[in-house]
Amino acid sequence: MPFDVSGEAIAHVRELCLALPAAEERLSHGSPTFFIGGKKTFVMFLDDHHDDGRLALWCAAEPGVQATVVDEEPDRFFVPPYVGHRGWIGVRLDRDVDWGEIAGVVEDAYRAVAPKRMLAELDARDQTVSPADDGDS
Repeated sequence: MPFDVSGEAIAHVRELCLALPAAEERLSHGSPTFFIGGKKTFVMFLDDHHDDGRLALWCAAEPGVQATVVDEEPDRFFVPPYVGHRGWIGVRLDRDVDWGEIAGVVEDAYRAVAPKRMLAELDARDQTVSPADDGDS
């Protein structure tokens, strides 16, 4: 293999997750896992979990999302073990990856479990980061 796909992938995932308010990383069950304030898990990074052959994220999701994405794109999304019964989604990173889409999935996972004050902080940050700059000053 010409490059370390899992090393490149975790670097992207780490950057996305740790950019969110109060996000922290630590190992959980041997895998890089991202928490809000050290308490609520929102994303897990799994590389060949129990020899499943996947490089993937397991992400918290709002009710109904899992069924929709797994039905629409079963090559990219799956029901992960252990947390799938809670509506979490599995997202394959060993396929063509659209990192913009993954950023959205990560933020959605964060929003699915974050306390209101963290959501308010994220929304306030998004307001200051994303005003339209059309160059007409």
